Amino acid sequence: MKKYQTEISGHLDIFVADHEDEFEGEKTKWQDVLIHGDTEGLKSFAALLISIADLNQDDIKDLPIGAREHIHLQPGFDISKSSVEVIVGRIDAKGTGTFYDRYVEKEL
Repeated sequence: MKKYQTEISGHLDIFVADHEDEFEGEKTKWQDVLIHGDTEGLKSFAALLISIADLNQDDIKDLPIGAREHIHLQPGFDISKSSVEVIVGRIDAKGTGTFYDRYVEKEL
């Protein structure tokens, strides 16, 4: 059996921070995703993002039409034990190029 080998090297910590503020009796809640790493960790994460971006999904035989290529980063294996699990993937579907339904485009 082949041992799992991560694509991330160095140190990478990815987590969600919850925030709450009150102003004039009105509470506001929000979340931030924080991505912190050393030089090696950030560069290997950047390389992973570029490899997914450059990937031609149409060339992946096992990926069905309408599916999207993605990679799971698991705490303790790919990223720090203090991280949350992260899924990095394409938003455009193989063969159709469509985005998933929950996506709302940013304002220009």
